[in-house]
Amino acid sequence: MTSRRFPWGKTFLIGFGFLGISILWPIFNQFLPLFLQAGNPEFERQLIEQGKQVPTLVGFGLTPALAMFIMTWDNLINIFVQPWVGARSDSTWNKLGRRKIWIVMGLPIAVLGFVSIPLAKSVIAVMVFILITNFGMALFRSPVIAWLGDLFHASERSKANGVINLMGGVGGLIAYFFGGMLFNNLGRSAPFIAGAIALVISMLVVLKFVVEPTPEELAAKAAEAGADAAPEPKRGVIENLKLIIGNPNKSALFVLISILFWFIAFNAVEAALSSFAVFTLGIAPGNASMYAAVVSLSFMLFSVPSGLIATKVGRRKTIRVGLTGLTLLFLVGYFVINGVATFIGAMVLVGFFWALVNVNSLPMVYDYGDERRLGAYTGLYYFFSQTAAVLGPVLSGLVVDLLGDQYRWTFLFATLFMALAWVTMSRVGEVVPHKLGAKPTPAE
Repeated sequence: MTSRRFPWGKTFLIGFGFLGISILWPIFNQFLPLFLQAGNPEFERQLIEQGKQVPTLVGFGLTPALAMFIMTWDNLINIFVQPWVGARSDSTWNKLGRRKIWIVMGLPIAVLGFVSIPLAKSVIAVMVFILITNFGMALFRSPVIAWLGDLFHASERSKANGVINLMGGVGGLIAYFFGGMLFNNLGRSAPFIAGAIALVISMLVVLKFVVEPTPEELAAKAAEAGADAAPEPKRGVIENLKLIIGNPNKSALFVLISILFWFIAFNAVEAALSSFAVFTLGIAPGNASMYAAVVSLSFMLFSVPSGLIATKVGRRKTIRVGLTGLTLLFLVGYFVINGVATFIGAMVLVGFFWALVNVNSLPMVYDYGDERRLGAYTGLYYFFSQTAAVLGPVLSGLVVDLLGDQYRWTFLFATLFMALAWVTMSRVGEVVPHKLGAKPTPAE
């Protein structure tokens, strides 16, 4: 097989889609927990006892568990929307291609919901606007990410996903650094409006410049990868999941379970970072995002190296190193994060180890998938990761409630689930089968 020159330019163009998506979530995670919990008398009491400033922020005074539930409840719907859209996008051919039409449909809905969140006057209104936002995002998130499979060969996917996640890290960095600045100077709506504008611009770049492969090109790539040339029957989420569960080769199933576990852990920590900074460390609400941005910066710097490492030593080994690091880091972090310096140091390491895991997660799902149905496998990836997005913050919020309204408990919670992910990943073989049912072979 002749060597291929890696398409750096195409990769960065696709990355614009991930950049736009990645701007919205940090804004959401930074400010919404504060909106929901500001005014909670228990947090205010603790801060006063510690001699720290009570944040001057108008909110709804909710408990951590209830706040985390509201932030994630919409994912109960999106757990099924994103896999369905991913599978449908495999066969949605029109003059725009097969993935782009979903961007056109979902983008206006997401923007409308997102800019409305800070304007909400009740908890119910917040929940409705969150639902609208995530429904719109669900319509195009899986199709955009499925381009990783459509446009790159298997050997290129970790490297490509490293670049795409680098762009996502840039988006997160922009959101964290400028979100707090806009919040402090222009009010609570400013970060949300700016984020929506950035999303629209990035998606217009994608629609204009990303060229989707033709059905003939996709068929040729699938044949090159060893996939059956016969048309694949359409299957829903449940059918695809049954196919994986019933397969004698359980590697795909263990990959998906591992994804569930490590996203439960990471989503719990991510959703709690701003609250931990404000309600445990006493950092001002507008400045908390600056410290949480360290994770995005570190992740961004190590995204491409993570893809290169996995290309050389294998995705399984790279992911397990990352899981080992995160497990130990969260355990130690529970005891040592007591101020700004230790907080920043821990977040740098979190970003590094998370890059090793996250950059290689979706490419590994594709390894055990079918080249003809990459949208469907992207959907399954989001089925498990979005389930984790619900369970992680809610369960960790319950732990915080039960153990004394201290967000420090989130780190122990994350330690447990990262360790479980390490165990399930030990059942996965390092393999690039490209065809469901292929037997794992050891990494070269």
